[in-house]
Amino acid sequence: MQEPAGTLDIRRFESSGSVHTIELGEASLDDLTEDQLLWIDLEGGSEPTITDVLGRLGIDDEVAAWFLDRSAMPELRVRNGWFFVRVVAVRNDGELAYNGTVLAILAGRNFVITSHKDPVDFLTKLRERESHDSGLGMLGADSFTASLLDWHVNSYFDAVADFESADERLETDILDDRHGECLHSLRGLRKAASRLRRMLSAHRGVFAAIARPDFRPGTDGEVNRHFQTVDMHFQRAMEAVENAREVVIGSFELFSNQTALRTNAIMRVLTILAALMGGLAVIAGVLGMNFEAPFFKTGLTGFVIAVSLMTGLALAGLALAWWRKWL
Repeated sequence: MQEPAGTLDIRRFESSGSVHTIELGEASLDDLTEDQLLWIDLEGGSEPTITDVLGRLGIDDEVAAWFLDRSAMPELRVRNGWFFVRVVAVRNDGELAYNGTVLAILAGRNFVITSHKDPVDFLTKLRERESHDSGLGMLGADSFTASLLDWHVNSYFDAVADFESADERLETDILDDRHGECLHSLRGLRKAASRLRRMLSAHRGVFAAIARPDFRPGTDGEVNRHFQTVDMHFQRAMEAVENAREVVIGSFELFSNQTALRTNAIMRVLTILAALMGGLAVIAGVLGMNFEAPFFKTGLTGFVIAVSLMTGLALAGLALAWWRKWL
């Protein structure tokens, strides 16, 4: 089955704040001035479509091959003043089912090309926000790419926020004793935390590389600070993801404690009932002895007295247990 052609969005940002949506035939990487920033975003599309778009922009086959690589492994490449980075943005498909969307970014002199097979939420929001009167034209391609990578890291913070909300709901259900399948939910949280950690930790090499001084030695210090800030943001995201695993452990301990408390309460009730029944059994056993005592010759009156005595003792025992809050 042939893949759809995809959606191509091309915008040229001016330093004056104006934004121009242009066609592919109008886009020229060589004619860009220092006061312009060209952003080309390709969503979906088959390999021939991607190759055609990059070819018409003058991108050689070697760089085009980086885009055509469908690997989900984050990667950073540098060539002739351009750099290519592949990252995986996380999305929550519901019920903490975290999946990733591969985002490929190529940055050169005053242009940035992004390509992704599926929609990326933060790119959609960015296009809507910067549709007019945008200040992106004042940024260079490196700084704009740093912003995209920072938005990418934010997608993991959003995922952690969803995770923590689900965990809080589960803990509330545990404390209210309203959750009948806590172990199933805890297992789902554990899988989600592990999934987030695997997805984000794979980017460690990429973000460490862009934060090094030798990544863009020809640019000014402000650009390097932008990339270093993104790396710091990534480190905080890693800490948040690592903390998610600790949150699951804490929820499991809460579940274990609540289970132990319920078990203790049940055992306390059973102990009280066993003590009462044991006492009544002793009385019934004594009354069942075959001695020639006057009480055993009282007939129905003696039977009523014995039953009343046993009932009274049982009620007294239950009242004592209730008063002492054993029940």
